[in-house]
Amino acid sequence: MAYSVRHITSFRYEPAVRESVMEVRMQPRTDFRQRCLSFTLDVLPRATMLMYRDFYGNAVHHFDIPQKHALIEVTAQAIVDVLPAQDFQPEDAGDWSDLDARVAQTDYWEMLLPSQYAAPTELLEKLASELELQRRGKPLALLQELNARLYEMFDYVPNTTNVDSPINDALEARRGVCQDFAHIMITLVRGLKIPCRYVSGYLYHEDKAHDRSAAGATHAWVEAYLGDLGWVAFDPTNNLQGCERHIRVAVGRDYADVPPTRGVYKGDASSELSVMVAVSPMNAPEPEELPPTTVIRSKPLSAETMAEFAQQQQQQQQQ
Repeated sequence: MAYSVRHITSFRYEPAVRESVMEVRMQPRTDFRQRCLSFTLDVLPRATMLMYRDFYGNAVHHFDIPQKHALIEVTAQAIVDVLPAQDFQPEDAGDWSDLDARVAQTDYWEMLLPSQYAAPTELLEKLASELELQRRGKPLALLQELNARLYEMFDYVPNTTNVDSPINDALEARRGVCQDFAHIMITLVRGLKIPCRYVSGYLYHEDKAHDRSAAGATHAWVEAYLGDLGWVAFDPTNNLQGCERHIRVAVGRDYADVPPTRGVYKGDASSELSVMVAVSPMNAPEPEELPPTTVIRSKPLSAETMAEFAQQQQQQQQQ
């Protein structure tokens, strides 16, 4: 299935700021699951764009706006062809000894270690005990069970956690957003000695699918390494295994590695971040212009400081 993706992020400042530096991860990946057929990235005010690949192979675009400005608008547009999902059966991934042998032959150690947002806590250990989470049965069957149990045990409620909230906030409340679901599952899966990574991207919401996650926003899920099957995707927010509606943009240890935008500005200003995401099949009519699905405002920061954009930008990933 081929999709058209439009992702517009706007930053407004009052008063104008003097300089901004930003990096953007919005270009969908090209691999054996999907092909990014076209991609454009437009920035206002106009800026010279540099592009490189980070450690995980994600496309990163970097730009600097050295002059005074009150608005930055970043518009990413892509056409992506996603292959149909494979229907894996538990026996396809082999048993635990098969998986251990394959993991020992790989170099995925960083996806086995605790990371900034995916680190074990006492509450997580209690959850693992409640889930009776231990190596049993087939690895794939266990992860399918875990995916479904997290969906059942946690409510999806937008704006219930902050971008810098520890994993315990969602564990205590038993509710959160896609970022929380992903970080909880990643930490639990790594505890089973299975490499697991964070995926940011988009989910096409079909009317018949009844997805819990919000349309018009970016999305997050996980991928676990299962030997001969490679990286297998699980979406605990919606109780889905990776399918052709999942459009992958970036992968990393957790959200800290893959924010859609990250940058700093120089000045003393109030800021407003607004985000609009539209995903539609290529054979569908062009979507109408939609209002922003996320609007975040902040008060002025101390004068003459470089203020982090990342904390605001992460909010859009949590819808």
